[in-house]
Amino acid sequence: MDVIKDHEVGDRIIYGEGTNYQEWRGWPGLESLKQLDLVSCFPEGKRVLIIAPHPDDEVLGCAGLLQQLAELKRDIVLVAVTNGTQSHPDSLLYTPDQLDTIRPAETHHALEVLGLNHAVKRIALNLRDGEITAQQGRLYQALTELICPDDILVCTFDKDGHPDHEATGRVVQQLTNESCLSCYQVLIWAWHWATPDDRRIPWQKALKLKLTPQQLQDKNKAILCFKSQLEIDTTTGQGPILSQQTIQRILLPYEVYICA
Repeated sequence: MDVIKDHEVGDRIIYGEGTNYQEWRGWPGLESLKQLDLVSCFPEGKRVLIIAPHPDDEVLGCAGLLQQLAELKRDIVLVAVTNGTQSHPDSLLYTPDQLDTIRPAETHHALEVLGLNHAVKRIALNLRDGEITAQQGRLYQALTELICPDDILVCTFDKDGHPDHEATGRVVQQLTNESCLSCYQVLIWAWHWATPDDRRIPWQKALKLKLTPQQLQDKNKAILCFKSQLEIDTTTGQGPILSQQTIQRILLPYEVYICA
């Protein structure tokens, strides 16, 4: 979920601390969302592609979904759009070359913590981090070569507020429309810039996936595997990309997916 600097996409601004956990947790609308029925929405025999702009988005957004799909013995493929090499500009601690190895390794560790290393196949597309908007054609072509007719697609929300997240969501939505596939877009940065009952989010299309206390605990442990995103960069003064408040919001007892 790379945050190189404050991001602004239209009126979806990622700045400051954002809406806090307590506001979301206390919103009755969250409790009243329809449940995501995994058995009917992710039926047996269909492959699930989790399409993540950066290493960590698959865990921040979908750790609970991944755990529950694995329990159902579904075929899961993680498509890593980038390797997150631009998360620490000008850093001597985390150079792009180092991050090209570090960040996929962090994903591997996180999947191991979730007990999913043997349940999830990872495919790296190696697009340039921070430039997915300019590479939408390449992403479209790469996904076209990967996607099968019966696949179910999961990606970041196409109004999530981060340019890479939104570009990924747009491309996946286009493929969904063209091929009549099922697609679920997960909220990640939207928890930061949006507010309860925010009209910029199509809540009428939203489905919630309830996580058990154990799944939440495992998700938290998996997030802590992304060490590069949790530390202060002493060589540049950049603070942690994943702040405590960001992590707390991500650990709501539900993951929320927009049925696209």
